Amino acid sequence: MYDVFIMRDVGALIRLARLEADLTQAQLATRLGTDQAAISRWERGRDEPRLSTVRKVLRACGFELHLSIEPESVDRSQLRQQLRLTPDERLESVVNLTDLASSARRVG
Repeated sequence: MYDVFIMRDVGALIRLARLEADLTQAQLATRLGTDQAAISRWERGRDEPRLSTVRKVLRACGFELHLSIEPESVDRSQLRQQLRLTPDERLESVVNLTDLASSARRVG
């Protein structure tokens, strides 16, 4: 399917796998022994299935689930630096970044 998929939205992952397998929600539900409404709830984010269920869903669509854990990509030194600023200094920083982004869009 894809080498990398950042799993922020389980529903989107389920929908993508189902569509790649060319299955309707009803067909996937039949393969899993559940109802179409459950598939719909997962895909719309109304309900989030267990990890074991996600694995079964992906297998029913012809895929395997491979998990990896990555360190959080937060630059703690930048956070500390921002926390040392006063509220006025933070606001000025945001305004400067906004101005920079705005001028970059005009050039591009």
